[in-house]
Amino acid sequence: MTEQFLAPVLVDGGEDELERSLRPRRLDEFVGQERVKEQLRVALEAARARGEALDHVLLVGPPGLGKTSLAYIVREELGVGIRTIAGPALERKGDIAAILTALEPRDVLFVDEIHRLNRAVEEVLYPALEDFRLDIVVGQGPAARTLTLDLPPFTLVGATTRTGLLTTPLRDRFGMTFRLGYYEHAELARIVRRSARILAVEIDDEAAEEIARRSRGTPRIANRILRRVRDVAEVRHAGAITPEVAAEALDLHEVDGQGLERTDRELLAAITEKFGGGPVGLSTLAVALGEEPDTIEDVYEPYLLQLGFIQRTPRGRVVTPLGREHLALARPSAHAGGSLF
Repeated sequence: MTEQFLAPVLVDGGEDELERSLRPRRLDEFVGQERVKEQLRVALEAARARGEALDHVLLVGPPGLGKTSLAYIVREELGVGIRTIAGPALERKGDIAAILTALEPRDVLFVDEIHRLNRAVEEVLYPALEDFRLDIVVGQGPAARTLTLDLPPFTLVGATTRTGLLTTPLRDRFGMTFRLGYYEHAELARIVRRSARILAVEIDDEAAEEIARRSRGTPRIANRILRRVRDVAEVRHAGAITPEVAAEALDLHEVDGQGLERTDRELLAAITEKFGGGPVGLSTLAVALGEEPDTIEDVYEPYLLQLGFIQRTPRGRVVTPLGREHLALARPSAHAGGSLF
């Protein structure tokens, strides 16, 4: 079984290793996404029984919901190798050709951010995904000829946060598409308790539930908050995470009761105070906040939209009455003890 990373991993080394250690290894360990797990379990059992490669899988959903974990679980459940690469790192046809020809039968090729694939690279993938065939053009002009190489059957697992940016020909070549949704508080609390066991830190059930409530429905954020709460517990207290310790740490890191962080509240405040509640265009809002438009659209807005705090309208972004109410409630707490702004 091989595991190979074919692109540099842009992460903080220690944090990345820690994050990997918290990932579930098998389907039974994966919390939440019950319908996705049920469908995937049937497909995996069928592929194992037939001794075939699993059909190509497209995983869709916001960051931090477990797309990478599911890709590695597929590898683990099938007992095969995995090659991992980020879509933007594949710049030339030769890059994907080298990767495909190095695959073993039934291996998993995991492409993160697959919507950012170079179009020339994407075209090379079409026959590889459909017929397990690689067409290589040798020479130029009238002397050019095409060589066809047979590839071993393999499984492409693609992950994307922007399914609308995938071309139709690529999207149609995936046999299974799974859309991951945000997690319930009870599911996140289970994830927090499991991660605490792996980190060997004692945590109160009520504290785990409080962290879950402020994790924006996202396991990656829950684990990130847990690590920061653990730091406060170890430095300022006896090491165990109680509800009081969790509340102190969450206040220190400016995470409010709805899971909003400083930048989220600044976005709401900017629309409300600088632009009269909206509508305001995305580019104008980005300049006001000093952020990139893509960052606002992909990172901050989805959760605010889910909470109903903002609306996207044809004329721009608007803060809703719910958003104004939350903003008004957040300010007194800032004066009372913390600096939520």
